[in-house]
Amino acid sequence: MTIKEKDTSLEKKNISFVEQIVENDLAEGKNAGRIQTRFPPEPNGYLHIGHAKAICMDFGVAEKYNGVCNLRFDDTNPTKENNEYVENILNDITWLGFKWGKIFYASDYFDKLWEFAVWMIKNGHAYIDEQTSEQIAEQKGTPTTPGRPSPYRDRPIEESLALFEKMNTPEADEGSMVLRAKLDMANPNMHFRDPIMYRIIHTPHHRTGTKWHAYPMYDFAHGQSDYFEGVTHSICTLEFVPHRPLYDKFIDFLKEMNGETENISDFRPRQIEFNRLNLTYTVMSKRKLLALVNEKKVSGWDDPRMPTLCGMRRRGYSPESIRKFIDSIGYTKFDALNDMALLEAAVREDLNRRAIRVSAVVNPVKLVITNYPDGMTEEMTAINNPENEADGTHSITFSKHLWIERDDFMEDAPKKFFRMSPGKEVRLKNAYIVKCTGCTKDADGNIVEIQAEYDPESKSGREGANRKVKGTLHWVSADHCKKATVRIYDRLFSVENPSADERDFRELLNPESMKINANCFVENYAAERKPGEYLQFQRIGYFMADPESTADTPVFNKTVGLKDTWAKQNK
Repeated sequence: MTIKEKDTSLEKKNISFVEQIVENDLAEGKNAGRIQTRFPPEPNGYLHIGHAKAICMDFGVAEKYNGVCNLRFDDTNPTKENNEYVENILNDITWLGFKWGKIFYASDYFDKLWEFAVWMIKNGHAYIDEQTSEQIAEQKGTPTTPGRPSPYRDRPIEESLALFEKMNTPEADEGSMVLRAKLDMANPNMHFRDPIMYRIIHTPHHRTGTKWHAYPMYDFAHGQSDYFEGVTHSICTLEFVPHRPLYDKFIDFLKEMNGETENISDFRPRQIEFNRLNLTYTVMSKRKLLALVNEKKVSGWDDPRMPTLCGMRRRGYSPESIRKFIDSIGYTKFDALNDMALLEAAVREDLNRRAIRVSAVVNPVKLVITNYPDGMTEEMTAINNPENEADGTHSITFSKHLWIERDDFMEDAPKKFFRMSPGKEVRLKNAYIVKCTGCTKDADGNIVEIQAEYDPESKSGREGANRKVKGTLHWVSADHCKKATVRIYDRLFSVENPSADERDFRELLNPESMKINANCFVENYAAERKPGEYLQFQRIGYFMADPESTADTPVFNKTVGLKDTWAKQNK
């Protein structure tokens, strides 16, 4: 079968190449038909949307093939890890809608890994190197030139064992020595050139405290942790392709230590790599995101401009929209830069089905209905969501004095301007048809008030009231609303691919990435909405109440506009 035919068959089955591998393994009877995956984040930062792609794959494969996906924290570097990150990772996975089987930590295996490392030394597969990190890096050579062996490579086993024990004491100086695997200094794969297995760190661990002073490197702990847990498919991103031979080599040693002979029935985790998720106008490096937080370039990990899951949640993205976006871009063996507009389109489509429609005016001007009785009010019925009748309705108060959008009025309007202008009729949504009769300006010529008259027989819902007008405007009652703050967001970075730019990423930040408008008005019903409730400000966009919001001082974050106008503005 040709590659093209394979692609067609996958397309017909609507499965990814990762799922095809899993199906092939099941068909061949590998692992006794058992499927077990894991999501293995390091608790050194908050999860971002790139992690969400891995989460969807790890948990999705287990769910699709009646397996289990466990959660394992790869906590092998106590200088960067803490319980705050652990708790937020748990929250983010739950918010995305996934459930793990069990929770593990790499630190659960520190004793086993230590015993394995001792076995490696005793069997001539590892040694203590007392060179500096710079010397070790220089001796490793280049991808096209072989490395040179360390002067400590053939030191006596007993000496390495004694020094390894010393590494795990408070007296050992950080950086004074490391444990290296004795593999192949001429191997074209740089990861095989006597990789470091252990280093000295005296920072207390968030789980084990000061029990350990020598910690395993990721490459030494990761594959063994998969093996200890019974992971059948270790699914990861493409940067781990060159690590795969080392992953398998350490498992070879581990199986040798356990006296296992290799045959088709023997258990062995299978590493599969897929492309990372990269988005335009943002970065996915946790190091850079941490710098933005620590240097207060953003308000925190949950700043709505951040690509973190908690930032997207605060901004008003739904977990369903993120999962739909990830499903739409798929999984391949080639890295790509995905357009932020694709994510926003998925968010927009999902929120259209679930958002409650409310009235809000973000650039207000006063509208006075001159023939409406003074002191009179009416409760108008507003449909919460025309896409879902079960969401019901709510009431919005109508009165003589209203706020409307300043952009909805033009004193000298062109022919195709179907909003408010002198002599023209428009409908006020859920209320009456009104005709503009004029406006009032201040000394500088700025419009401060618009006047109109209403047709008492044109109330929405009344029989015979549906005569046609070309424009419908939203509004709020000036005496029955709350003043609100609205935060409008733009791209976090001013260049499309900041990760590929040679300049310092801080120089690439967009100074216009957040604008605050504190002169907005929202209907009382909107002011009572809580974070987590999806809203559509009619004719404006999708919004969500911020955690700082209260009923008396509402604050809203703009999630995304009703249409993608950003691309047109930035051509």
